[in-house]
Amino acid sequence: MAEYLILIFEDENAYATATPDVFQQVMDAHNRFAGQVGEKGGKIIEGRALQPTSTATTIRNDVVTDGPFAETKEALGGYYLIEARDLDHALEIAKLTPARFGGVEVRPIMVFDNA
Repeated sequence: MAEYLILIFEDENAYATATPDVFQQVMDAHNRFAGQVGEKGGKIIEGRALQPTSTATTIRNDVVTDGPFAETKEALGGYYLIEARDLDHALEIAKLTPARFGGVEVRPIMVFDNA
């Protein structure tokens, strides 16, 4: 099985104004997702949520700046590293990823020869 990274991009402002009920719904959705991946024949290797972009530090050409490199409506908020048979299987799993205020991006993990 190959490894794929599911990057979760969402509108941080939507979470900043969300009620505790919304947070619970999102957490419930992520807990369901973990079970759905196994049901689809995939495997979650790891998944993490990220702190808001306001906590980011960006480095470009040795210049260190507080905050993200570019301001966008949707920011990277977390990820899942999964195992899937192929890209089609990874996309089938990614369609189940909770992203209430945005969407996801799927990228294969690069494999290097032992050279």
